[in-house]
Amino acid sequence: MRWLIRLMLVAVLTALVWFSWVVFVPVEPPTSPYAITVGPSRTLSQVAHSLKQEGVIRSRDVMVLLARLQGTDRRIKAGLYRFQGPISLWEILQRFAAGNPDEASITVVEGWTFHQFRVAVDQSPDVQHDSTGLDDATLLAHIGASEPQAEGLFFPSTYYFTPGSSDIDLYRRAYATMQHKLLEAWQARANGLPITSPYQLLTLASLVEKETARAADRTLIAAVFVNRLNKNMRLQTDPSVIYGMGDAYRGNISKADLRRDTPYNTYTRNGLTPTPIALPGAASLLAAAHPAASDVLYFVARGDGGSYFSQTLDEHNDAVRKFILKKGN
Repeated sequence: MRWLIRLMLVAVLTALVWFSWVVFVPVEPPTSPYAITVGPSRTLSQVAHSLKQEGVIRSRDVMVLLARLQGTDRRIKAGLYRFQGPISLWEILQRFAAGNPDEASITVVEGWTFHQFRVAVDQSPDVQHDSTGLDDATLLAHIGASEPQAEGLFFPSTYYFTPGSSDIDLYRRAYATMQHKLLEAWQARANGLPITSPYQLLTLASLVEKETARAADRTLIAAVFVNRLNKNMRLQTDPSVIYGMGDAYRGNISKADLRRDTPYNTYTRNGLTPTPIALPGAASLLAAAHPAASDVLYFVARGDGGSYFSQTLDEHNDAVRKFILKKGN
């Protein structure tokens, strides 16, 4: 029996030594300073997986277990954390638990409206809220924007900043980034597009952005809109109607809504909407600048996240019966 007790003690001591080595003995990171980025939708388990792959920690499972015991997995704050020299798993967890990244972050999602962007900034505890109380026009003036409307002018991305920075600086960066991306897309646009300015390209890209998140469909959606503009056909895109409804939109769009005229109702008005209807990402800007070489004029949701494209109204009506009304083969 004594040998069994000794064996158990040895096993326990070995486990404790191993655990201490995993948790407290520093590891030399691949670079110094070493930066760990925690995204807003990235779980601590995912962060630990990356750290283990890069050789910064010795055990992903131990890190996740300790984080759960400490509650760090629920409190971890998005941002960029820098470490100098060798670091231990314990030091990393304590830094995460403190919630003081070297650089905080805000993620602006593709397809958000500018209002959604402002709400996200207003709710961030990491920025200095200098824009509070400013209307959109005044905010645009503060960042040096010449456009009369804010919608669409800010590039969706993750922005890192020093905690306590002014939110005005954040808006300025997002605006400057969009100006750069838009100019690149405009200068490289295909010939013969029925648009006459970068702002119109931005508007077209916003319509593409709101119609699909499927990469394979973007250039075809853009082709539909471009072909319709060339033929003086109305764009008839529901997201523009929804945008024009504003707070009246409650999740459903009716036939009456499609008939009710607003400046953004592309069922009642020709051409592009007067402003963008969302913040388009790089892929939608590229699609708007380079639509697919296709004669498609219609599309309908297939129900699997993609769209079915048609060149004729008869074909489109058949697709509506199949995918929307669920009739036919």
